Amino acid sequence: MGRALQEKFKDLLYQKIFPQAGLFLVKLISATYRLRMVDTDNEKDALAEYGSVVYTSWHQRFFPGITFFASRKPIAIMISQSRDGEMIARVVDVLGWHAIRGSSTRGGKQALKEARMLARKGYRIGHIVDGPQGPFGVIKPGLLAISQFSGAPILPVITSARRYWMFNSWDRFIVPKPFSHVIIRFGAPIFVPRHLDTDAFEAFRLDVEEKMRALYQETDAWWKSPEKIPAS
Repeated sequence: MGRALQEKFKDLLYQKIFPQAGLFLVKLISATYRLRMVDTDNEKDALAEYGSVVYTSWHQRFFPGITFFASRKPIAIMISQSRDGEMIARVVDVLGWHAIRGSSTRGGKQALKEARMLARKGYRIGHIVDGPQGPFGVIKPGLLAISQFSGAPILPVITSARRYWMFNSWDRFIVPKPFSHVIIRFGAPIFVPRHLDTDAFEAFRLDVEEKMRALYQETDAWWKSPEKIPAS
């Protein structure tokens, strides 16, 4: 197989086959979940006050949100300009999300400007705080920068499943098993001041990181006493 033909075949895989097949599988599994929404007033109040939010999740836990947040349109998500990012962007496009292409290493400034423009138009912004390669659970500065530039508050989105598969990846990626009970919980909105010096920025980042970790731990613990799970 010639080099040009190999590249065409790779493009076909990344741009058509993998995204469509992967999304079909995600939708198939997600349709079986028994969802319980918790603390929905946090989302409603933040949208009423600010007009937009930055939905925030760990990479490990975003699987249940893939199809759920397709119902939160208009919504955009920042995706790197790598080849893997291209495949993800194709999936996002099929879901009806808007892909903002850029990261801290490439195209970041332009991506932030686009996020701000979209937030002002009423788009919600989705962001995976520790992706694409970790470290696990560590919030990168990009989350705070998106919130600062867009003027939209951070809204932690905590997902937890009673039964799940855990993969041997850098973040121990979780996929809830079919027909599993799944919680989607909205944390209290966190507004990031537009101007923070270096020390204040780092302190704020660590505080958000700790708040998210505590929310995940508390939500996971509910499965030991399901009667404690708040009503939707």
